[in-house]
Amino acid sequence: MFIGEYQHNLDNKGRMQIPAKFREDLKKGAVVTRGLDNCLFLYPLEEWQKLAEKLSRLPLSQKNTRAFIRLMLAGAMDVRPDRQGRINLPDYLRKFAGLKKKAVVAGLFNRLEIWDSKNWEKYKKGTEKESENIAEKLGELGV
Repeated sequence: MFIGEYQHNLDNKGRMQIPAKFREDLKKGAVVTRGLDNCLFLYPLEEWQKLAEKLSRLPLSQKNTRAFIRLMLAGAMDVRPDRQGRINLPDYLRKFAGLKKKAVVAGLFNRLEIWDSKNWEKYKKGTEKESENIAEKLGELGV
């Protein structure tokens, strides 16, 4: 399970270290893709395969479904940590997420999210302000 928040830097080649505690889960391979809220999603290969299968069963006749599938699959890239635990983030994904030098890796159960550190702080502050409303909505869902 991925949990926690970690600060990392991107080097000039677009490589970023994965937190050491997560490397074992990613050594068989991983997929990085466009996420939601202008971040990147990084899935271990097994989790990615589960998600891709679910997406393949969605009705292609719906415009929003096609758009979401394109967002997730067309931008996806296979990655594998190198000996130093770094992955290479393609330029088009770095641009999508606004990644510059400082990044945050956030563990979210079955995936990691990679954020530009300034965007993460802005998002986190906004979410913290809305935490009571979010909790109420989750309560309506039985959480």
